[in-house]
Formats: sequence, structure tokens, C-alpha cells
Amino acid sequence: MILVTGGTGFLGSELIKQLTDNGLTVIALKREKSKVPAILQDNKLINWVIGDVNDPATLEDIFNAVTLVYHCAAFVSLNPKDKKKLFHVNIDGTANIVNLCLENNCRLLHVSSIAALGEAKKGKNITEKDLWEYNSKAHAYALSKYESEMEVWRGISEGLEAIIVNPSVIIGKNAGFEGSGSIFKLVKNGFPFFTRGAIGFVDVTDVAKSMIQLMNSEISAERYIISSENYHYKQLFTEIAEGFGVKAPTKEAKPWMLGMAWRALKFFSIFTGKEPSITKDTAESSTTLSYYDNNKIIKQTGIVFKPISNSITEITQYLR
Repeated sequence: MILVTGGTGFLGSELIKQLTDNGLTVIALKREKSKVPAILQDNKLINWVIGDVNDPATLEDIFNAVTLVYHCAAFVSLNPKDKKKLFHVNIDGTANIVNLCLENNCRLLHVSSIAALGEAKKGKNITEKDLWEYNSKAHAYALSKYESEMEVWRGISEGLEAIIVNPSVIIGKNAGFEGSGSIFKLVKNGFPFFTRGAIGFVDVTDVAKSMIQLMNSEISAERYIISSENYHYKQLFTEIAEGFGVKAPTKEAKPWMLGMAWRALKFFSIFTGKEPSITKDTAESSTTLSYYDNNKIIKQTGIVFKPISNSITEITQYLR
């Protein structure tokens, strides 16, 4: 039997859809107040179970019937205020899943992030071999994903069969305007600025497809970057604007401008109570050039990634 944690999330729901499309029955974990996504409603191959990765007692009975575990559940935030929750869900929650997998002899596929990877050597793309060097100034999300990977490696050292995947920025129409979809909302609403940064992007369907292929292999104790293409934000914003039929951003947001912006928004959030739309971490990441190497996953699975331009067209048509 297959268990998917984070089953109501963007990636988790796509993964479950692909699994059940292949006729497989899935136990899907959800929190009590989480809503079942539209793409999974009325799917009779899904057994929804109320549980929490931070409350392992609620999961013990589930694991008695499970042999394969896709751990997609995670908390995502680049707001420093969320550090405690990030560590609790991403590190402690993963430790609980690892322990349950060890106790019940389950095979685990853990969804990490490119945020947990090291920095590339000068002139090189970031690969799975680039080790993450501890940096106390790194944003809390990156720290939480790195430490969650350490829990998986700890499990592997204790005999766990496990694989780690590090997806780049995951996009897809079913994200709507939430998560990575907020980029599309920003451009659609006429945001006039772009930054000089770059990062990897990948379609959610390709991430789920890669995960299933890796789980069904005999591979263990390996990690894989799952990324389609490296995109500069200017190119990304321009293509999104074209898809929506709106004016593309033409003004470059300089680092000093972003610095002023996140400081001002942080100050005003004290009085408004609203989360700032730009934080120090998001400002810094938007100007960083991060290029990722996807050769390992292509060699292992033979996957042909959907071009990001095709994904952008599909998303903008759906969200028009």
C-alpha cells in the first residue's frame, strides 16, 4: 500500500492523481481542516486519513498497512517570523516519518528542495554533489529543508531504504494564484519591475512523474535535482505577461531598491498586522543567479521535461 503525506498540497495532489490514474490505491494524509483539491474529488481509489506528521500517534495504525511512503508534507515560507513552525513541521515532522518507516520497514521518498543544496563553484551549475555549508544567515526555510534531509540520511544510516528529491520552483495551473502561482498574479496585475536573478523551474507533472519512477526503481541512498530549465526572472515575467496579454515589466529592481522595500514593508506590517509581500529573504533570492544541473535525473529516468515556455502558456490560458 502507498501512503502520501501532504496529499492536499499542490505537489501531493498531482502525485496522487498520477498514481490513481495508473489504477493504484492510495492512503492520503490530510489535516482536519484541509480541503480536498478539485482534481482528487470523488476519486474512489483514495483513502483519506486525518492525521498530522507532528503527531506520530495518529499515524501508527496507518503504517501497519503501508510499504511505500511519499513524504510531500511541508511548510513553505520565506518569512523569518515562521522559523519555529518551519523547524517543527519540516524537521520534526520528517523525523517522525523516518522513524515510522524504520519501524515498519517502509521505503521512503522524501521531497526536499533546491533550497537545501549547496552553492555552485564559480562558473558551474549546482549539482547533487554540491554540499550545503552551514550558514547562520541562511533563511529559515533553507535551514529547515537541509535539516529535514539530515533526518532522512540518519534513517538511511540505520537501514532505511530512501531517496531524496530536490525540486526547483514547481509551477502548474492547479496552483492557481497561490504559492508559485503568486508570480503569475503579480505579473497579471501589471507589476512593472523585474530583477536580474535566475533560478530553476519545473512543471508539477514532471516532478510527480520523476518521483514515481524513482520509487519504483531499486535505487536507495541517492538524491536528485528535479528541474526542467534555468530561467532568468526577466524572461519569465516577459513570457507570463505575453500569456496574459498585458505589458511586460520594463524596470529593473536594483538590490538597494529591494532593500528599502522589504524594510519599509516590515515596518508597516507592525501597524497593519499583514504579512509583508517582500521579505529580506525573498528580496535577496530574487537577485541571485542560481543555475541547476538536471543531468542525473534525466540519465536515471530518461524523462523529457516539459519546456517551461509550454507550462507558462498552459498556466496563463487556464488563469485568464
